[in-house]
Amino acid sequence: MKLKQRVVLLAILLVIFIFTKVFLIDNLDTSAANREDQRAFHRMMAGLRVELVSKLDHTLQSPWEIAAQWVVPREVYPEETPELGAIMHAMATKKIIKADVGYKGTQLKTLLILEGGQKVVFKPKRYNRDYVVEGEPYAGYDRHNAEVAAFHLDRILGFRRAPLVVGRFVNLRTEIKPVATEQLLSTFLTIGNNTCFYGKCYYCRETEPACADGDTMEGSVTLWLPDVWPLQKHRHPWGRTYREGKLARWEYDESYCDAVKKTSPYDSGPRLLDIIDTAVFDYLIGNADRHHYESFQDDEGASMLILLDNAKSIRVSTWNRLNSLKNGVLKSALKSAMAHDPISPVLSDPHLDAVDQRLLSVLATVKQCTDQFGMDAVLVEDRMPLSHL
Repeated sequence: MKLKQRVVLLAILLVIFIFTKVFLIDNLDTSAANREDQRAFHRMMAGLRVELVSKLDHTLQSPWEIAAQWVVPREVYPEETPELGAIMHAMATKKIIKADVGYKGTQLKTLLILEGGQKVVFKPKRYNRDYVVEGEPYAGYDRHNAEVAAFHLDRILGFRRAPLVVGRFVNLRTEIKPVATEQLLSTFLTIGNNTCFYGKCYYCRETEPACADGDTMEGSVTLWLPDVWPLQKHRHPWGRTYREGKLARWEYDESYCDAVKKTSPYDSGPRLLDIIDTAVFDYLIGNADRHHYESFQDDEGASMLILLDNAKSIRVSTWNRLNSLKNGVLKSALKSAMAHDPISPVLSDPHLDAVDQRLLSVLATVKQCTDQFGMDAVLVEDRMPLSHL
């Protein structure tokens, strides 16, 4: 064989070797990532049940100090949370030392300060468990039990971006009114034998108060994020217009997604993938009204999208987790996670069934996209730099 032919042959063999090696490395990396996703799923399932206990072992810190230390730019709480039960017990039982009207918003809530100085947001019960709200997806009052369920769904999905939430019963006459501000106290009234209040918010009306069962009111308590992590509000790129007959740009412009991808903070970093995760989360809980979202201030798109007041490509880790939750696993996981909440049962069986059905719709939609565009175009490996988006 002539020298020129040998050089060509060696070059061809070298190219084949390089491509084979890259292919094998990619497959090994993908397999390792998938195995880690499976291990993370099994760790989550093993630690899913949270028993509310009064004692914190092996620490002199308060529950509030521990919860505050958990918060970092990409998660509100860590994967391993042995103190979670004690923190949630404190949220559900600590003495209320002050009660005020809620912060700005459209829905009724109160701002409570618990013993130790911890702020929490209390949302009152508005509906019985089996009540079905008719009309648009965003119609009706907020459901307090949905806040509890959404927090545990956040745990199950492995997002860890929702503030801690637990159910709580409060006595409006003995726990709230004696420590209420004048502004909140002025909204209290009695209807029959029930103590009620209507608070102060955009849609709050004296004619539509929230009423206790006698003096005892069921609700949810959401832990306030530490003041050292101030929030910044952003307009959601796929929000609705709130104008009768007027469509948002994303509803008619096929090029809108490409425009968003070229706009900060969606042109680099994890924010756009966070938006996709949130779309899945919102669909599963039936939230059609996330017109804004929050992140930590001055983050330049690096911090998480925070799931408060609870597309294009999807994370591989999210896709793996969703597939692990099909065939009734999600329903079972939610029931297990919420079994020890003070207001258990948090969700009715029809609501749990609905979440399972929505999961199937999400999986079918992503499958349709991968069939049409290919796995590489739809699923993004989130354990690599994200500038390629």
